[in-house]
Amino acid sequence: MLTQERLKELLQYDENTGVFIWIKTTSNRVKVGDVAATTNSHGYFYIRIDGTKYGAHRLAWLYMTGAMPKDVIDHIDGNPKNNAISNLREATQQQNLHNLRKSVKNTSGYKGVHFHKGTNKWRAVVTVDNKPKHLGLYLTPEEANTAYTSWCVQNRGEFFRVNP
Repeated sequence: MLTQERLKELLQYDENTGVFIWIKTTSNRVKVGDVAATTNSHGYFYIRIDGTKYGAHRLAWLYMTGAMPKDVIDHIDGNPKNNAISNLREATQQQNLHNLRKSVKNTSGYKGVHFHKGTNKWRAVVTVDNKPKHLGLYLTPEEANTAYTSWCVQNRGEFFRVNP
């Protein structure tokens, strides 16, 4: 298990930029002064230490707090490359899902809002415990977004990502 001591022996972390720099070589591919990270297909930075791959956001948490996060680390701004400690917070998996951006397949322009063909109205829906919760049908997507936003502000608190 990686410790804060071992992490600080190998890497320097800039808490303002979220960038890790190697301060000790661990292989012939790593040089002192190199930025330590590779990007995965989802845009997250990963760093391999002693044969194990770690998310840079999780390493930032360990570096600053001395403990690995219990569950997940949420990027407050939704940018997986922004590992500044001020942009990171511990969260449950469910809280982390509340902070997702709207889907690229979204056509209404608002997260949680879609057109309901049967009624020819806009429907607001949230997911609670993996089940859809119907918030109502509205004449415009803006009205549906207001209902969605109001519910989320009351029930999801700081983990709710406001629609554009």
